[in-house]
Amino acid sequence: MKKALVIAPNWIGDALMAQPMFALLKQRYPRIVIDVLAPKWVAPVLARMPEVGRVFPSELAHGKLQLSARLLFAQQLKNEGYDVAYVLPNSVKSALIPWLAGIPLRVGYRGEARFGLLNVRHANPPRKNRPPMVEHYARLALKPGARLPESLPDPRLRVDPVRLARTAERFGVSANTRLIAFCPGAEYGPAKRWPASHFAALAQMLRRSFPYAQIVALGSAKDAETADAICQEAPFVRNLCGQTSLDDAIDLLAMSEAAVCNDSGLMHVTAALNRSQVAVFGSSDPRHTPPLSQAASIMWLQLECSPCFERECPLSHLRCLRGIEPEMVFVELRRLLQRP
Repeated sequence: MKKALVIAPNWIGDALMAQPMFALLKQRYPRIVIDVLAPKWVAPVLARMPEVGRVFPSELAHGKLQLSARLLFAQQLKNEGYDVAYVLPNSVKSALIPWLAGIPLRVGYRGEARFGLLNVRHANPPRKNRPPMVEHYARLALKPGARLPESLPDPRLRVDPVRLARTAERFGVSANTRLIAFCPGAEYGPAKRWPASHFAALAQMLRRSFPYAQIVALGSAKDAETADAICQEAPFVRNLCGQTSLDDAIDLLAMSEAAVCNDSGLMHVTAALNRSQVAVFGSSDPRHTPPLSQAASIMWLQLECSPCFERECPLSHLRCLRGIEPEMVFVELRRLLQRP
């Protein structure tokens, strides 16, 4: 096996949890070339993975067929000489391009009626006993039913010092600045977002204990309103949501001494950069999608109703997140900041 194409997941966090699969492929086939077809909003993360050769960013929208665009991609990939394709999403649409491109081996989970599109099919795990996502993806590097190694490497992202210096200059972050990042968004929905008022109260505590620290809020333009709510109560927090590219956000997280994140793509980015963080979980399950880093500390109340995996609290109280008080996060964050 010489050349592989990976159809990447549609989410940043999932793409990072797939990296151990790439590392496993490299262990098994040291000379393999791994290229990745990924949504453009995920591509910058994959481009920083040492195992990845080329990244093909796509404009394919999540949940849409876009058959003509998939045919065009397949035509472009037909002459690349791929021996195998690994299809990480479970949809029929995601398996179309490798099949149309005539890639001989097409590996993935059974998903939704993909029997003609995939010819190496893994059984889907039962929903009530789902393994961690990192293991779910890593199994695709092996034969169906094969046992995984006892341990898998944590995801890691490369950081370019030259680019880091340019990003620091552009956003006015000096080398001696103590930078703390807030990542208040979560694309999935409100049931994964720690309240803005809690972030603001935490910012005030940090201001009193670390008066020279600079606090920045990072995220997409969709998170700007939440960050504005934080800044109304804590005006010294700098709202950069929607003002950075993903590459910029990665660089700023790499410069940060610590971060506070919801269960989101930026939580997984922070972990892959091995930066200290407090990761706040509500409706989701840290046993399934944890931040894969020894530098991460998880806050999860594990209530009877949690995890529900819902976008919005079905009971309308959001106790799983409101019950994680700012003082609780502050104590843990202070411990991380004071660690030698």
